[in-house]
Amino acid sequence: MTAISRISTNTPWEPIVGYSRLVRAGDIVAVSGTTATDERGLIVGAGQMYVQARQALVNIRAALERAGLAMHHVIRTRMFVTDMGRFADAARAHREFFADSPPASTVVEVRRLANPDMMIEIEADAYAGAANSQPAGSVAATTAPKPPMKSAKKPASKKPSRRK
Repeated sequence: MTAISRISTNTPWEPIVGYSRLVRAGDIVAVSGTTATDERGLIVGAGQMYVQARQALVNIRAALERAGLAMHHVIRTRMFVTDMGRFADAARAHREFFADSPPASTVVEVRRLANPDMMIEIEADAYAGAANSQPAGSVAATTAPKPPMKSAKKPASKKPSRRK
């Protein structure tokens, strides 16, 4: 049986809600929904989607580093935004952190987050296994083998059989 470890970042929300910033169960790592708060728990970048997205990703990176991981270990992100019209700003920040090792990702518009000044919340899942120890941007980590091409031959025509 694999041990489960939890990392708290002592943000004001963790004891109120009862969650850990990061939970590691073997090679699987889950980073809780993370917003644009600074080390004092204050929201950064009010009204600025890019600034908030970037701060949330900085916070995710810090949690991963405490667990001995890096952003290239992230295999999936989920972004919850309060205004899909500002998607390009959120995407720009995401691309800056993941351009060399893009994870699977989802973006969903939500009506609101825990604080009305919050515009984005980001979750991340990471894989900490030995097979994923390649640095970001390596060919083996980003290139999948191509399936063989099928020829474009016409199917053989069948003559209709005549029943007697």
